[in-house]
Formats: sequence, structure tokens, C-alpha cells
Amino acid sequence: MRCLQRETFDLLVLDWNVPDMSGEDVLRWVRTNQSSVRLPIIFMTCRGEESEIAHILNAGGDDYVVKPASSTILCARVGSLLRRAYSVGVEIITHEFDHFRFDMKQKQAYVDGRAANLTPKEFDLALLLFQCVDSPLSRAHIIDTVWNQVTDVSSRTIDTHISTLRTKLGLRPESGYRLSSIYGYGYRLERIAIRTST
Repeated sequence: MRCLQRETFDLLVLDWNVPDMSGEDVLRWVRTNQSSVRLPIIFMTCRGEESEIAHILNAGGDDYVVKPASSTILCARVGSLLRRAYSVGVEIITHEFDHFRFDMKQKQAYVDGRAANLTPKEFDLALLLFQCVDSPLSRAHIIDTVWNQVTDVSSRTIDTHISTLRTKLGLRPESGYRLSSIYGYGYRLERIAIRTST
């Protein structure tokens, strides 16, 4: 749970019996506290009663594998869930987040309908931040995703891109979003409530 608060994961595999608390408790915590990103979760456990399977699926689990299961079956179930969760092979033309819109064909971002002049890397970084809103992103994950695992990307390069996005997209509290740094780790784009005067 501490890792989930600080890192980004593609999929979670849980058992009923995990240290300190039940896997069901972890599942419910994820669904309550990670609501902005739908993290795919597979339960893999020796409990195979129909009522138990239904209970976990109704609690927010996406799939259920009864042990013992072969690595072939587990990998197939993981692959199937990842395809469903991340729409692999389905072309998404636009992504919209409140008053921000990302046109994937044109690689163009819009704020309140107005085009924002972003470079390709700025576009990719902004989209990543919005897709993982409220979740912390490590510098390593940003480099892997935006710069395609290029190892010589400096911290200053990332800092500059972040600063530029704050300005070009207006990512400040009054816009409903705050882009902040996490010391020694990376960055987080947070959705915040806008206070209105009465």
C-alpha cells in the first residue's frame, strides 16, 4: 500500500492471505484510495468456492485465478486483463480531462478549446500526467514512458519540461489542477477543488 502511494503499477496480483491484513482489505483500500486510476487487480488464491469468487469480484476484483495455476494460464489471464484495461489495439482519437483535451492524431493539446503550443515531448508528458492524475510519477517512469528509456536524460531536462507545462497549460490551483514536485522522487498532477465565493 505504501508503494501504491508512491509508484505507478500496471496491474496488481493479490492473495487472500498477505502480511498484516487480508488481500480483500488491500483490494478495498485500492478501490477507495486509487479511484482516479482504475488499476487492474487479479486475485490468485487457493480459495475456490463460488461464493468467495463472487464476493471478491463484487468487491472490485477484475479476475480470479484458483491455485494451483500454471504459469501459462496466469500469463494468459494477465495479458487478457491488460488488453481490457488499457484498450490495446483500440485507437483512441482524443482524451479529455475537464477543460483539457488531447488530440492524438494531430498531437495537439487544447485548454478550454484553445490550442496549446506543445512540443511532441511536452505533449507526451502532459498526457502521461493527466492519465495518472493524483498518482505520483517517478522520474524513472517518466523517462521510460516519454523518452523511451533513454538513459542520458538529465533531471534539468525533466524539470524544464514540467515548468513549461505549468505555464503553457496553466496548471495552477485556480485551474483545478496543481503540478507539484515530490522531493527525491518525481512529480504529481493533482486535481483540486476550486473554491468559489458566494
